[in-house]
Amino acid sequence: MILEELSNAIGVSGEEDEVRRLIIDAIRNHVTDLEVDALGNVTAAQRGMEHPEFSVMIAAHMDEIGMMATAVEAKGLIQFTNVGGIDARILPGLRVKVGPKRTPGVILWKPIHLWRDMKTVPMNALRIDVGASDKSAAEPGDRIAFDGEYAQLSETVVRGKSFDDRVGCSVLVDILRAGPYPVTVTAAFTSQEEIGLRGATVAAQRLAPDAAIVLEGTYAYDVPDPKREADAGDLPANPGTRFGGGAVITLADRQMITDPRALAFLRETAEANDIAYQVKTMGGGGTDGGAIHLAQAGIPTMPISAPCRYIHTPTALLNLNDYECALRLSQAVLNNITPATFRRD
Repeated sequence: MILEELSNAIGVSGEEDEVRRLIIDAIRNHVTDLEVDALGNVTAAQRGMEHPEFSVMIAAHMDEIGMMATAVEAKGLIQFTNVGGIDARILPGLRVKVGPKRTPGVILWKPIHLWRDMKTVPMNALRIDVGASDKSAAEPGDRIAFDGEYAQLSETVVRGKSFDDRVGCSVLVDILRAGPYPVTVTAAFTSQEEIGLRGATVAAQRLAPDAAIVLEGTYAYDVPDPKREADAGDLPANPGTRFGGGAVITLADRQMITDPRALAFLRETAEANDIAYQVKTMGGGGTDGGAIHLAQAGIPTMPISAPCRYIHTPTALLNLNDYECALRLSQAVLNNITPATFRRD
C-alpha cells in the first residue's frame, strides 16, 4: 500500500505531476502500454489470462481539491479561488502550501475578540499570508494545497490529506501489483476529476473498455447530526455510508444510476467471497463513473468506494478494514466477471 506517499503528495487539479510520478514508479514493472496522455492521465494495461479480449477499465483520480492564486496584493497577501468543491467555512486559520516551492502559508482570519457579527466570511474576502511583504509571494495561477500530514491513529484508522481519491489510487496500485487476472485490466489514473471528470472523459473514449470499475474515497456520514434534538448521539435516518462498514457500492449519485445488473453482480460477488459491503443510497456527489458510463455506446460501470470521514478537508479518516474490503471486492470482480456478465437476454 502506497497510500501514505500518495496522501502526502500534492496534486491539485491540473497539476498532478508529483502524484503521477509516484504512480508510474509503483506500477511500471507490472503493466504494459504505460502512457501519459495530453490531459495527464496515466494509462496502462495488464493482459488477461483467460479472457484477454474482454477489458475492464479501472479508474481512480489523482487530483485533489485545492485553491489557485488569482492576484497578489502590494503587501504580499494572496487572493485566491477554489479548485474543486471547498466549503469556505473550514478555511480561516488553515495552513496551506503555495506554489511549486510549497511555500508555507496561513489563511487569514480576524481574531474572535474583534468580531461583533460571526457570519461566515466569503472566500473572496479571505487572503493567504506567507510572511511576504511584496508581490513576490506568489504568481497568479499558482496552485495552493492544504497542509496535511498522513498519520496512523490506531491499528485500523489512519488520517491524511486527499483521501479523495488517493485511497482509490492506492487500491488500484495494489490491484495491478497482484495481477494478472482472468480479464484484461486497463488502468486509468485520471486527472481533473474534481473540476468536471475531465480526464476520465478522455480516457474512457480512448480505452473503450467492455466494463469499468471506479475506485473512490467517498464520504462517511455516520457522525452525530446537531439538528436532531432527541439524542446528540443519534444518527440521521439515512447516513449514506458507515465508517468501518465495508466497501461501498453506489446505488446512484448526481452523475449516474448504477446499472441493476452491475448492482446485482457486485452484491453476489461480495456475498460469495464474504466481503463486508454497504450500499450508498444518498444521491450527493459523483465519480469518474459519470463520464465513463456515457463513453462510446455506453459502458457498464461499477463504483466501489472506501468510506472516509471528513473528505474535502485537510484531514480525512480512513478505516483500513474498509480499504481492504474495497481491494478484495475489486479483485473478486476481476476474477469473476466474464463477457456474459452484462449480456442482456
